[in-house]
Amino acid sequence: MTRTTSMPSVCAMNAEFALRFAEEWQAAWNSHDVERILVHYTDDVVFQSPYIVHRFQDPAGEVDGKEELRNYWGTGLEQQSDLHFTVEDVRVSVDTVVINYRNQHGHSVSEVLRFRGELVSWGCGAYAPGDSLAATRSLDR
Repeated sequence: MTRTTSMPSVCAMNAEFALRFAEEWQAAWNSHDVERILVHYTDDVVFQSPYIVHRFQDPAGEVDGKEELRNYWGTGLEQQSDLHFTVEDVRVSVDTVVINYRNQHGHSVSEVLRFRGELVSWGCGAYAPGDSLAATRSLDR
């Protein structure tokens, strides 16, 4: 089948880049340095999570832009001083990396990250129904 589109590839994702990114992603989160985390995201990034629904009472569950993401993750890091991620698996698609990890509570989480060039332009946190999703209640202020 011949592809007849003039749309350029957004990112030629490869395993080496994905694995290197996942290592830095884990190190950045475990450093609790929100600026170190955000360096990997575009200014117009969109991020979705059920934690956003819970913490901000926003049914869309979405933050738009690096400033909103800084606020969301910054306050989360302040609230969870024991936060720690351990990457267990990395998956690659055309312009996407999926990082499967365990958090400090032992819950399995998937971070789905779509890239524009070498920066994340869209992402979401995906949680298994049950204990890991119910954990959003622990973030009440």
